[in-house]
Amino acid sequence: MKDYYNVLGVSKKASKEEIKKAYYKLAHQHHPDKGGKEKKFKEINEAYQVLSDSKKRSQYDQFGRTFDGGSGGPQQPGFGFQWGSGGANQGAGFGDFGDVLEDLFGFGSAGRKKDIKKGQDIKLKVQISLKDVLRGREETITLDKMVSCSRCKGVGAEPGTKTKECVSCRGTGHVQQIKKTFLGSYTRDILCPECGGEGYRPEKPCNVCRGEGRIKGQEKIKIFIPAGVDMGQVIEISGKGNAGRKSGRAGNLYLIIFVKEDSVFKRSGDDLYMLSSISFSQAALGSNVEITMLDGKKLFLKVPTGTETGKVLRISKKGIPHFSGHGRGDLYIELLIKTPKKLNRKQRELFKSLKESGL
Repeated sequence: MKDYYNVLGVSKKASKEEIKKAYYKLAHQHHPDKGGKEKKFKEINEAYQVLSDSKKRSQYDQFGRTFDGGSGGPQQPGFGFQWGSGGANQGAGFGDFGDVLEDLFGFGSAGRKKDIKKGQDIKLKVQISLKDVLRGREETITLDKMVSCSRCKGVGAEPGTKTKECVSCRGTGHVQQIKKTFLGSYTRDILCPECGGEGYRPEKPCNVCRGEGRIKGQEKIKIFIPAGVDMGQVIEISGKGNAGRKSGRAGNLYLIIFVKEDSVFKRSGDDLYMLSSISFSQAALGSNVEITMLDGKKLFLKVPTGTETGKVLRISKKGIPHFSGHGRGDLYIELLIKTPKKLNRKQRELFKSLKESGL
């Protein structure tokens, strides 16, 4: 097992400033751009990542290099510090150290090819009723967004003109930038500022979109909210976001669902709950009570003889359809016995008789 203190050439009692100073010196000495070996440079950075963090250093001092980094088990050597295609600043707990490497040495963003022409995604909040959840909802909306330029058909060049290679990057889409830091001057690749990383420029930009290939506009979009959706659920509509630059692919539209509360029905998962009032006589003698379900249909509910207030009856498969499209939840009805507030003479006499008989 490697000793990180030995790697940086400091004692175990070294202060943060001493560790930082030793790291800067070694990083400058062994940086690949300065002729150093990449393996040694990675080792130095790995050691600094641990010893510069108070918590990681304490765990390292106690458990050694394969301490539990908090991700459910022992970390592999490097404590989540990944090198290679993913960039240097990936991995759990890497913190600001990745930003330092990216700024100083060009790691992180270097070699990572981005879709620079892709349009931005759009997030849209959609409020629906509980009835919409029951049956689904389809409608056409008008969306303010970036749309493809009709004059140049999204290309960005005036019709009839051609595109040419960018003279700044010679068609590569990136140029080298020299950056001066406390460790010296370093070179890294960045997107070409002249062509935006595309490698070419139109001979004559479109008069309407000024070479962007897109303009601000509106689009009518048909959306469908399927039955069974829940609060906060996100529905993706591919390619209906903002148009991309210069024929780039469009972003996506994301519908964020908000369900309004219903005055009668409450939802729990895919089950529905409601209250239904019944009279003393219906509770005592039993009865068929008519209720109106969420979809507006009528249903006769059989109330058993001797029902007490608060009793809950279940009707199978009368709740919300499952989002998967298979099956649906149940409907639960809680019965409440109404106490009459006003009685006529005949009713009062009947209740007196019932009281005298022990009821």
